[in-house]
Amino acid sequence: MASVNQDSKRPQNTRSIMGFLQAHAPFSSMDEDHLAHFAEHATLRFYADGDVVLSPDNGIVRRFYVVKQGRIRGERHNQKADKTETTFEISLGECFPLAAIIGERPTRTLHRAAGDTFCLSIEQDAFVTLFSESESFRDFCMRGVSSLLDQVNQRIQTGAMASMSSSISLSTPLERYALRNPIVCSPDLPVRKAVARMHENNVGSIVITDDGRHPTGIFTLRDLRTMIAEDTCSLDAPVRQIMTKDPCCLLAQADAFDAAMLMAEHHFAHLCVVDEDNRLIGMVSERDLFSLQRVDLVNLARTISTATHLRTLVSLRSDVSRLVDAMLAHGAASGQVVKIITTLNDVTVRRVLELNIKKNDPGIAFTWLTFGSEGRQEQTLLTDQDNGILFQTPEGMTEDQARERLLPFARTVNDELAECGFTLCKGNIMASNPKLCLSDQEWDDWFIRFIDASTPQNLVYSSIFLDMRAVFGPTDSVHELLEKVLTRIRKNDLFQKMLAGNAFQRKPPLTMFRNFRYVSDGKKHSLDLKRQGLAPFVESVRVFALANGVESANTLERMSELAQKGIFDLKDANAWKDAYSLIQAIRMRSHQEMLDKGEELTNYIDPDDLNPLDRRILRESFRQAQRLQQKLEVTYQL
Repeated sequence: MASVNQDSKRPQNTRSIMGFLQAHAPFSSMDEDHLAHFAEHATLRFYADGDVVLSPDNGIVRRFYVVKQGRIRGERHNQKADKTETTFEISLGECFPLAAIIGERPTRTLHRAAGDTFCLSIEQDAFVTLFSESESFRDFCMRGVSSLLDQVNQRIQTGAMASMSSSISLSTPLERYALRNPIVCSPDLPVRKAVARMHENNVGSIVITDDGRHPTGIFTLRDLRTMIAEDTCSLDAPVRQIMTKDPCCLLAQADAFDAAMLMAEHHFAHLCVVDEDNRLIGMVSERDLFSLQRVDLVNLARTISTATHLRTLVSLRSDVSRLVDAMLAHGAASGQVVKIITTLNDVTVRRVLELNIKKNDPGIAFTWLTFGSEGRQEQTLLTDQDNGILFQTPEGMTEDQARERLLPFARTVNDELAECGFTLCKGNIMASNPKLCLSDQEWDDWFIRFIDASTPQNLVYSSIFLDMRAVFGPTDSVHELLEKVLTRIRKNDLFQKMLAGNAFQRKPPLTMFRNFRYVSDGKKHSLDLKRQGLAPFVESVRVFALANGVESANTLERMSELAQKGIFDLKDANAWKDAYSLIQAIRMRSHQEMLDKGEELTNYIDPDDLNPLDRRILRESFRQAQRLQQKLEVTYQL
């Protein structure tokens, strides 16, 4: 009641300003006293369309602004293109200029009113008071969009937690888990003595190291059971004869997520933790990863990989959805969750292939390729098939004869994957299509024609086939193919420009007045988060990656590598990564809500169903996509 009484004593104008601020971040999470401080020191200023609000010529920034009505447009002069560019737009409830007022420097961007605009403004002294006394305000000012990302992830995590609790996150460094004095032995130690040493120390594994303490092998209780059951080795034989050579290792700075993904992909339960000189400093087991053990990532991957019937794989698909909920509850970021989904999808694809090889081996070695979102490791629960086959023609056989053997096998695999929830591709981008079941030489010829003849259809295909990855079979031929493709694209300026022009057509869904631009395919008042939200990032980043020899297909990894190469400004890259992740997070949460309601999964959302923070986040994220496309436009003079 005290706060109510205090509020009633405040002037009507102060209460009105506080009410407005409470609908927008970061003010929505600030104490009432801090909001009142802002409101009591605020003045309302009007700017007509085109008026300059802030300019680099004004000197050190002395005021902090919040847009109450209208919009503010940021402008910078691009010297290379000799024109003024809009670098950002600020709308209802948003603040500026954060970096300049914190750094006590002039703004580097001219801020201009776009239409009649009203701004609430406080002087530097009032800003400093809020900055020093309000933790949530200070956090927002220091981290901007990244702070919004944390708010979204925190809300998604809270919603997914339900009755679960965990004190350990997926980002915990492995040095927190690793046993500091791992049990080791030399390669010549008899198996009997190695097992005795494991028993004495109550551990399930022993690491075999050389004189420099570099891990050369690992021996586990599971290996012991296999050895005895199959009578492959004597207990008096040296452990090197039965150990698993070249054990998987991770640096101590790697996190629990990295460990879990490796365990899930390769189906082992132990890994070595090493320093930068590859010296053993610890061991991590599946059981050690307590929080991950509870959400069963590794166990689910192992269950899928050892399934003996298709019906088992079909039934396990529902567990993937529950795992996504659990991972969100344990603090996994959207980029981590899509990699988890893709990893489990890869395991499923590999198992379907293995089961079919056992039943009806085509007798020809092949590599199963995947394209598009799976190739980028960016799949969500809503996915279809984009796959192909690469084979090397056996001696004494023509390419057509080899293909004739592989196509029926591929058709069965495509159909069984459809039963597992990977819907058949409507565009027939599948391995059972003769045009996508090719020898290594045929694939090479196909890409030569693809790059040299930049037809509209080939440009459409670019969004699929230029994000390629092997998920089963030999990988050397695929790497050689990708190297040739990247080399040709780097040398072909015309293809790059046409690729850029095609990507530039994928506009983010914002009108010039900062309203949402809805889809026009019958879904009234809806946004397509995949086509309108994520695709502008994916396709623009792909152009820069291919033009600069970045082999990774994952969009976030491409952005990081482009920043390392100096192609992207580091701050821009971080903002674009955050924006992309924000859209992906909202998309995944929407999918989980659809599943809870028993609805068919789609990528459509009605922004009116979102709370004010999420709507603001979407606008900011789409605006970042516009900035990325502006860089594409300038780079390729579109």
